[in-house]
Amino acid sequence: MGKEEKKVARKRFDEIMGVAKNHHLANLLKDKGEDENFEVSDLRYAMEELGPAFIKLGQLLATRPDMVGNEIADDLKLLRDNTPLTPFDEIREVIEGELGQPLEEIYSEFNEEPLGFASIGQVYKATLKENGMDVAVKVQKPGIREVIEPDVKILIKVAGTVDKYVSKSRTYNLPAMAKEFERSIFKELNYLEEVKNIGKITKNFEDVEYIKIPEVYPQLCTSKVINMELIDGYELPDLYDNEIEGINNAEIAQYGCQSYLKQVLIDGFFHADPHPGNLFVTRDNRLCYIDFGMIGVVNDTFRSNFAQLVLLLLDGNSHHLINQLLYMNIITPEQNTDEFKEDIDDLLNSYLGVDMDQMDGIFDDLMNVMIRHNIILPREFVMIGRGIILIEEAGDKLDPHFNLTAELEKFAKDMIKSKFEPGNLVGGGFNYIVEIEHLLKDLPDRLNSTLDKVEKGEIELTMNHTGLDDLKNQLSISLIVSALLVGSSIAIMADKGPKVWDISAIGFLGFLFSAILGIYLIIKYIRN
Repeated sequence: MGKEEKKVARKRFDEIMGVAKNHHLANLLKDKGEDENFEVSDLRYAMEELGPAFIKLGQLLATRPDMVGNEIADDLKLLRDNTPLTPFDEIREVIEGELGQPLEEIYSEFNEEPLGFASIGQVYKATLKENGMDVAVKVQKPGIREVIEPDVKILIKVAGTVDKYVSKSRTYNLPAMAKEFERSIFKELNYLEEVKNIGKITKNFEDVEYIKIPEVYPQLCTSKVINMELIDGYELPDLYDNEIEGINNAEIAQYGCQSYLKQVLIDGFFHADPHPGNLFVTRDNRLCYIDFGMIGVVNDTFRSNFAQLVLLLLDGNSHHLINQLLYMNIITPEQNTDEFKEDIDDLLNSYLGVDMDQMDGIFDDLMNVMIRHNIILPREFVMIGRGIILIEEAGDKLDPHFNLTAELEKFAKDMIKSKFEPGNLVGGGFNYIVEIEHLLKDLPDRLNSTLDKVEKGEIELTMNHTGLDDLKNQLSISLIVSALLVGSSIAIMADKGPKVWDISAIGFLGFLFSAILGIYLIIKYIRN
């Protein structure tokens, strides 16, 4: 950083600190009541005053009540984007510079009044000259990266300083939070990331007739410009308490629920901001998602664990539910206090004996219990929880008989059942084979390292063996079971020889014999 850049950065840092001081933001790191001048809305006003990067940060924090509390999170949802509208002449320069052609050669019509605008970009309606299709043209404001980048650097520096000197703040891991924000906002500044997201979602819903995803024109997309199909229809809130000819509100509510749960529990790739402004309804009664800048991704393990968590929550067993929260590292053993257990018991007891159609809101209640206990939740868990709450609220406004909980239970059960389908078992067996191969490759090096430490006296071994013969027998059987599982997986993957239920008979018998031996070992263990 040059001398002049340092001077500009210092000036901006002083400006940020001045705004923070004027709005009493230091109070956020103190106990409540220490600064009588502080109001919950002060954080929102400060972020609006500081511009695009801080507005985006505020929008992110509005989705994280586990970090800032419900009161501040709710207030941040009122954030107003006060950034000025960029003149069309400057927008034209961006489009022509990015696409390499004069505007008139690309579009037969271009409405210079934006359909919408925010801190990062502006959206316009236009008609493509090539095919006469109406498109929404999303254009990044010129110079916005240069405005945001220094502010993000300052945020990272401030987060590190606060974490170092204010012990209370360490619960929130501010440096990690600042780095996550940096990653998120620069992804959003690259419009090609959104184009890829749209492509992935489109593929996941290619066989689902009731969902519409806008078509994108890749040849007219860059890191700063997107051309996509303009949706002809209604914003979701237009349907609230309103009947529109050709539109079935109850069906739309169900489409929203099923499509969101499919994204989370089946695809593992989901729209992370499904608020009503990002949902449209086409004139032929299909639900359409827009704005794919914020996407959540969860792996198979998380989806499976989350499905189990949902079923345990609906089952009402607090002990098993808390064990699942511990297993998923959502809470730590230290956070599993008697008070927390009592609050979980109270939550589940409040739904005891209640029919499924009266259990809407239970997931929101679970999140609120954890927030009250200052539990910082995993980012993906918060995204999914917020999405469920948004879809549930919209569904209730569309249809008084809407029941998300029943659909959630159905999808969770289907997710668990799918784990035990032959194809998935084979896939799991292959993964275990790979892990065993890696273990065997690493074993000589690890043995040499361990023996070297023993020779140098760095490891002391104290052995006291009792019941070694019995242990040896059980270990032998366990190894046989493992070998059978691996061999059976290979037999099924080879797809040769006689078959039972369309899978290798040898592999099937191997799995069956492994199960019998496994049950024998468990029974013997319990008896001992």
